[in-house]
Order: sequence, then C-alpha cells, then structure tokens
Amino acid sequence: MYEITIINLKRFKMKFSNFIFALLLGGLVIYSPGCQEISEELADIEPDGVDTLEITMIAKSSFNPVFLSAKKGAFQEAAELSEKYNLLHVTVNWEAPENEDASVQAEMIRKAVNSGTDAIIVSCSDKDSLTAAINNAVDAGVEVMTFDSDSPDSKRFAFYGPDDQKMGKMLISRLAELIDGKGKIAILGGNPHAPNLQERVAGMIDTLAQFPGIENVGVFYHNETEDDAIAQMDSVQKMHPDLKGWAMVGSWALFGNKLLEKIEPGKIKIVAVDALPVQLKYIKQNYVQVLLGQPTYRWGKTTVEAIVKKMHEKEKVKEILRLEAIPVTIENLGGWSRQLRAWGYTNIPEEYFVL
Repeated sequence: MYEITIINLKRFKMKFSNFIFALLLGGLVIYSPGCQEISEELADIEPDGVDTLEITMIAKSSFNPVFLSAKKGAFQEAAELSEKYNLLHVTVNWEAPENEDASVQAEMIRKAVNSGTDAIIVSCSDKDSLTAAINNAVDAGVEVMTFDSDSPDSKRFAFYGPDDQKMGKMLISRLAELIDGKGKIAILGGNPHAPNLQERVAGMIDTLAQFPGIENVGVFYHNETEDDAIAQMDSVQKMHPDLKGWAMVGSWALFGNKLLEKIEPGKIKIVAVDALPVQLKYIKQNYVQVLLGQPTYRWGKTTVEAIVKKMHEKEKVKEILRLEAIPVTIENLGGWSRQLRAWGYTNIPEEYFVL
C-alpha cells in the first residue's frame, strides 16, 4: 500500500505555493513504505542561508498585565516576520522577575548574553542599575533596545515608549477638570526608582503649578501590586478624609476587583495610566473617570520589528520611537474595547463592544 508524505513546509521557510510548484517540477512526492523515516530526516534539515535571530525580552515583572500584553505582541510579530522572510527565523525568549527587581533584570541580561542571544529588549526598573549591564551586553556584540522605561545614558540603540512627562501633565489636567480646579489630591507613584514613573510624577508636579486651588498632599510610592497600591490608598485616605482625587502613574490598584469594595463610585475622582481589559469595569461603573490607554501590545510588536529592521534588513532605526496615550472615558469605552479586541485581547465583556 502506497503512502504519500508531504514534507514539513514550515521548516523549509517556503511559501506553500512555491513548495507545491517545486514538488511538481522535481517529482519530490515520495511513494514508498519507508517514506515516513525519510520525511522525518528531511524535516530536520534547514535550507542553506537561513538567518536565525534570537531575541530576549525582559519585562519589569511577570504578573503585570501590561507586560503580558507586550509579550503577546512580541511573540506574534516574531511569527509573522518568520513567515514574511523565507530565510529568517525569529524567536523570542521571555524573561521577567516575579516582582520588580533591577538586580534580577541585570542578571537576566548577563545570562542572555552568555547563552548567545542576538538582541535584548528590556523595560528598565532602575536606569542606573541597568546601565552597566546594557553596556556590557552591547560591548559583547548584542543589540539592546528599551521599551516602556528607558536607560537613556546606556548604549542601547533605541527606545520605544511614551513621553512620560506629557502623560503626567495629561493626568493632572484631566483631574483638575473633574474637581473644578480645587481641593486635595494625592499622587500614587509606584516604584520610586523606575525612570518612566519618575518622569510622569515630574510632569504632574510641574502642571500642578497651573492650578493654585489644588493641594497635593503628597506622592506615595509602593510595590507594584494590587494589594500594595490599595493599602497605600487606604492609608492616605484615612489621613485625608476630604481627599477629592487620585492621580495614578500606573493602574496597579485596578488589576482586580478589590478596590470596588474600598471606595464609592464617583466620590473620589481617579485618573490613571493604562486601560487593559481588567481595568475597564472601573470606567464602566464610574469608579475611575479617565484611563490613559497605551498600546502595550505594540511594546512587543514594535520592538521586535525594530530589531529585525536593524539586524536583518540593515536599516537605520530612529533612537526615540514614541507612542501616544489615548484618554479612555465612558464616552469612548466602546471604541477602545473594540481596539483591544482587534489587538487580540480577550475577557472583554460583550456589552462593551456596542457602547
């Protein structure tokens, strides 16, 4: 009995139509009882000239949803580029500390270099702690790009992320509108060593000078987890029961449902950075009035694309690649939800898509 075996196309990095054409011309369809063994051997053969590009992506923490969305973007872009170029195979290795720790990130960079990675993409928990590690990687011949949180004094070739001071200014301007330009507010600051978050805080402080009727009771830092963020909010609100607003440089307090039980909808006005599916219910139910949405999926997609452009296509990449934050409110919640779905996000309530 004859058996027809089709050779694994993906390993040959060939378009399907081209491969079938080659089969017809060369008579490569194999008819033999032992063809299974032959096809298995052929499947392990890479064509000559295939360029394998290994990228290590290092996030700030492994459980933060914004970095998980970046991971998804990086993996999908690597797969798409591997399909686009017949002689390029792109892989992404994902690394992240369980909780933010710049020293762990530095060690991850060192290990990636020693393991032979071609390029590194990293979001820096502390620019000073990572500058030396990044420079050592570049000196060893590894290309390094940062995203979300930069290390501008290092030898990295490019950064992809927002203008964080501009984001801070947007947050305060939006909050000032919500509280009519008067009353007490507080700033939830996250990691005090993260350069991107410090830039946002600086933008907030500068903008507050434009609103003499607003009193900032302080900038409050914390570990970047839901529990730690909410605990800090609880403490501040007990000290300042007349607090009228929160400006948050990140949405850690909104990573779950716990804050829903801690505050009343609309009583304290809240503006925050990031607008992932898990956080949208806070807009829908008026616990939060403005979220500055970032295309965090593109943190992965754009950086992998830039690495391939520089290393495979040998083209110049701009040093600073900016993304623009999008204010998400109840008015455009439906449109933002549909955009998240288009980026591949799930767990978005169906009712949001028709808003």
